[in-house]
Amino acid sequence: MQVTDFICDFSGKAWDGAFPMVEGHQGSLISGHSLDAAFREVVLGSESSLEPGSYECTMCLETRADACWQSPVRPEAVICRRCIIQSATKLDKDPDWDWSKPR
Repeated sequence: MQVTDFICDFSGKAWDGAFPMVEGHQGSLISGHSLDAAFREVVLGSESSLEPGSYECTMCLETRADACWQSPVRPEAVICRRCIIQSATKLDKDPDWDWSKPR
């Protein structure tokens, strides 16, 4: 496998090793850039792209009753608030990346 075989489910951008990526269930991926947008909208802004319970999270594969973020470029890609927070916490603690939760 090549690093370019890893594509963000939310932006469609192939991973080149120059930006962080978080893996969910069954190989789902979210880039640091997409995670930043999701965190700002759902966690800091308390907005949701879809009605709670009306979507399946791309990262955890669960139908969730909490707020979510829907990709503006790939509408089939949705991430729940819980996965946003878990992914942000993982990247925030990862010493390999200079990424921090949006404030």
